[in-house]
Amino acid sequence: MRSIDKFRGCLIGGAAGDALGYAVEFLREPQIFSRYGENGITEYALRNGIAEISDDTQMTLFTANGLLLGTTRGMTRGVGGCSPSYVRLCYKDWYRTQTEEYPVHDKNYCSWLLNIPELFSRRAPGMTCLSAIEQGANGSVDDPINSSKGCGGVMRVAPIGLYFCDKKADNDFVDMFGAEVAAITHGHELGYIPAAALVHIIRAVSENENITLKEAVIESVSAIQRLFSNAHHIEDFTELMKKAITLAFSDVDDLLEPV
Repeated sequence: MRSIDKFRGCLIGGAAGDALGYAVEFLREPQIFSRYGENGITEYALRNGIAEISDDTQMTLFTANGLLLGTTRGMTRGVGGCSPSYVRLCYKDWYRTQTEEYPVHDKNYCSWLLNIPELFSRRAPGMTCLSAIEQGANGSVDDPINSSKGCGGVMRVAPIGLYFCDKKADNDFVDMFGAEVAAITHGHELGYIPAAALVHIIRAVSENENITLKEAVIESVSAIQRLFSNAHHIEDFTELMKKAITLAFSDVDDLLEPV
């Protein structure tokens, strides 16, 4: 069931967690404990009184902007509608926030987020995202532009699951939408298949008040197995997801090295 509180919770909660973790993103556990104490980082490391978000939240915002851009165009002009192509356009605008200074002096942009000065800040953007967008942001599932399987695709697709909550689009369409958005920059199967899974999970928990997170994750694995049954790395994805579920409900110390 569509709920503005769930939408806010997802997006603001993601940004809050991102801002907490950004300070330690590139640190090893001993460095974190040495700097912040035996419990690790437990409160925001402020800069000028601000808990800064990373590029993850920046690109999440531009994903949402792309979805709304497509909808706005469809409603005002009777053409277009929501598609990954509008997200692609907004990613190109995000790239400008990483390479130019505010304000931009032309009108050759689509995203109203370029009117927010605070977004013109490099927060450790992924080189794959930067290079892929610089080259045109033309990647797709059927025509990948690289073999990257980093997390830069999955970290930004949450708005897609929210956008399609309680809409008539079937799960396969929505899940593939998530994969296509990730494939704009990440061409490896393990770069875009997890994005499809995350979109499925977020849509499931947004629509169904009675489903548990574990149930949503298990459901997503089955859906993605079927949707990408011919993918070379679908078994790798499935094994990793099942291991994650098992570990999440085990008593194993999170910091123990895997055997």
